[in-house]
Amino acid sequence: MHEIDEKIDQAKDRKAAFGPDIELDEYCMEGECHLPIEKLDELPAEDKDIMLKAGVDATEADRSGSYVQKDTTAVYAQSMMDGLEVIPIKDALKLDWIKEYYWKLVSADQDKYTALAYTDLHNGYVIRTLPGAKVTFPVQACLYLHQDALSQNVHNLIIAEEDSELHVITGCVSGAHVIKGLHVGISEFFVKKNASLSFTMIHHWAEGMNVRPRSVGVVEEGGLFINNYICMKPLKSLQMYPTTRLVGRGAVARFYSLLVGHPGTELDVGGKILLTAPETRAEIIARSISNGGTIINRGHLMGDVPGVKAHLECNGLILNGGDIFAVPELHGKAEGVEMSHEAAVGKINQEEILYLMSRGLSEDESTSTIVRGFLNVDIPGLPADLKAQIDAAVAQTQNEVM
Repeated sequence: MHEIDEKIDQAKDRKAAFGPDIELDEYCMEGECHLPIEKLDELPAEDKDIMLKAGVDATEADRSGSYVQKDTTAVYAQSMMDGLEVIPIKDALKLDWIKEYYWKLVSADQDKYTALAYTDLHNGYVIRTLPGAKVTFPVQACLYLHQDALSQNVHNLIIAEEDSELHVITGCVSGAHVIKGLHVGISEFFVKKNASLSFTMIHHWAEGMNVRPRSVGVVEEGGLFINNYICMKPLKSLQMYPTTRLVGRGAVARFYSLLVGHPGTELDVGGKILLTAPETRAEIIARSISNGGTIINRGHLMGDVPGVKAHLECNGLILNGGDIFAVPELHGKAEGVEMSHEAAVGKINQEEILYLMSRGLSEDESTSTIVRGFLNVDIPGLPADLKAQIDAAVAQTQNEVM
């Protein structure tokens, strides 16, 4: 047996470091077959409506490319711009150059979920900008779970070559009839010298879904990586801890997350950025609302060299019960690092509500205004279209939170 096979065999029962454990044998590993399509308009109306709730537009208006996977089948992959590649990963694995990236950042034997994605791969995507390409309209990707009780195991590679610009919006959704399911998503991000990548993930799962993403990124000299995560719908459990290493002078990483925990939902979401090169910058901003669920919000910044700057915010609001546990961590390993954090968990200030009511708003309108402001995180560096997608996702669920 090869060394990697031995490691995977040892990891197949290994629990994750955080989050509730999942019995993998409760899920089906064989997906239903779906036929590829020539245009996204060919999808059933129900599928298009569900995808749109996670920011994936079947008209492809103001998009530079699309990837749609239904259960285990890549039904559509299309680039509409020069300098942009959108390829199902099972096709990409036939290319020699992909070996430089596949399983190079995430360890396949990290836990049972990475081991599952290694042994039972159900496709995923490769999105890559070529050197110097400026892809200003977002590339959209949808990972759609249509089959009930399926484990959907995907592996994604996102590569921004030198001096390129790339924006990606990923919508993860499940069909209205889906009661339960498991999504295991491996993502590896490569931001090359002076490249810029924004990656926005919007989750819109069924209430019985368990979700286990595993993501690692690396940012080279002068590179910028913005990682946005939005999960405002009920699901059973989510556990993720994306990690990024800033390895080149002047590299920057920013993580932003918006979370809502509903009754019966457990979210264990973290983020870690390692600043290992001079003049690197990092920021982690998390906004969490407990609407009766449990949220564990982790953040970890590590500064290895003098002169790096980093800031972390974990702010939580408890509206209708539930609990929020904020875990901010700073680790400075050299003189001259500048690192800070803020963490706060509380409820809406009654004086703020009374003030707004004195201005003519009802109590519900006042509360809604405060919640909207709490979730309104300014994310620098995003094109207007992508910012609008994020605002729409927030607005879409705000009334349900209230």
